[in-house]
Amino acid sequence: MKPGKTGLQRLIDATTYSAKGIQACWRNEAAFRQEVILLLVLLPASLFVARSIEQWLLLVTPLLLLLIVELLNSAIESVVDRIGNERHDLSGRAKDMGSAAVLLCLVMTGLTWLTIGWKNLA
Repeated sequence: MKPGKTGLQRLIDATTYSAKGIQACWRNEAAFRQEVILLLVLLPASLFVARSIEQWLLLVTPLLLLLIVELLNSAIESVVDRIGNERHDLSGRAKDMGSAAVLLCLVMTGLTWLTIGWKNLA
């Protein structure tokens, strides 16, 4: 077992670190801020679009997943930038893959909203 804090103190510390990560992403990443605004607009809209709790979960889950993927993409970009400024194929590949993950998440979110919205509102 790894030495360190345990129990409630570990949970408090982990929550503090997570909040710092979200704050750093908010401060430094315009895409994250845009996606949070998207969540703030679509979350209340989901209450009108969804006709069941299952549909509501299908609408909200990709929005939360989008924020998670953006946080991970931003973390990858930060680590790559920390390593150095010179261009390297692996650095570019890592950043491109992170960006592709965000794009796929946006596509999934759009498809989910279009499908459920079309079914319920058309």
